[in-house]
Amino acid sequence: MTTATSSRFAALPPWVLLVTAVLSVQIGAAVAKQLFNTTGPQGVVFLRTLLAAILFLLLWRPTLRGLTRGGYAYIVAYGVNIALMMLVFYASIDRIPLGVSVAISFIGPLGIAVVGSRRRIDLLWAGLAAVGVLLLTPLAADSLDPLGVLLAFGSAASWACYILLTSRVNRYFDGQINTSLTFSMLVAALVALPFGGQGALAALANPGLLLLSLVVAALSSAIPFALEFVAMRRMSPRAFGLLLALEPVVAALVGLLLLSEALSTQEALGVVLVTIAAVATARGE
Repeated sequence: MTTATSSRFAALPPWVLLVTAVLSVQIGAAVAKQLFNTTGPQGVVFLRTLLAAILFLLLWRPTLRGLTRGGYAYIVAYGVNIALMMLVFYASIDRIPLGVSVAISFIGPLGIAVVGSRRRIDLLWAGLAAVGVLLLTPLAADSLDPLGVLLAFGSAASWACYILLTSRVNRYFDGQINTSLTFSMLVAALVALPFGGQGALAALANPGLLLLSLVVAALSSAIPFALEFVAMRRMSPRAFGLLLALEPVVAALVGLLLLSEALSTQEALGVVLVTIAAVATARGE
C-alpha cells in the first residue's frame, strides 16, 4: 500500500474501515449472483480472486525478494483459506438466501468473539448478537436446502480461520499488505482454478460479463480484504469478530434492496439486536 493511502486509512477509526468492508463485500455478493447462471459459483470465485490479484499487482507492484520460508508458508495458508472461504460461501448462497447464509456463517466470528472475551460485558454483546443472528436464521424453514445450510456452516468455520490467520499474517508481515495480500490472492486463484476455470471462460469472452466480474472483484475482494487487513492492525480478533455482526444485517438489507428478499418482523428485530451489539463493540475499541 502506498504511504499516502496508508496515512489516509490510519486517520480513520478501524470500525469505519471494517463497516465499509462489510458493505462492499455484501453488495459484491449480490452482484456476483448475477453471474452464477453463466459461470457457476466456482467460476465467480476464480474470477474474483484472479482479477483482484491482478488489481493488487498493478497497484502495488510487490516483490517476493527477501521473503523467508515462514513468509511463503503464511502466504500459501492464507491464500488457501481465502479460496475455501469463498468457494463454500458462494456455493451456499447459490442454494439458500444471502441473508440466511451470512447469518449462519457469522457463527464463526461470533465464536472468536466469545472465546477471546475477558470481560462480562463482552459476553453480553456477543450473546445479544447471537440472539439477533438466530432471529435472522430461519433454520426451521422447510424451504431451506440442507446442503446449502451445511455449506454455510463450512463458511462459518473458514471465516473463523480467516480472522485468526489475518491477525497472524498482519503480525508476521508487520502490517505490510502489498506483498502478503497480493500473493495470497494469487494462491487463492490457483486453488479456485480447477473448480471454476472452465465456467469463468464464458465471462472472460464476453465484455459485459468481464466488466461485471471486475466490479465483483473490486467490491468483494480488492476493497474489503485491503480494508479488513488494515483494520485488524488496530483491533483485537475478538472485537474484529464481534463487529462483523454487521455482516448478516447488511446481507439482509442488501437482499431486500437488490434481490427483493423482504424482511419479516422477526428478521427486523434481529437486525436491531445485531446492530446494537456491533455499535457497542465499536465504541469499546
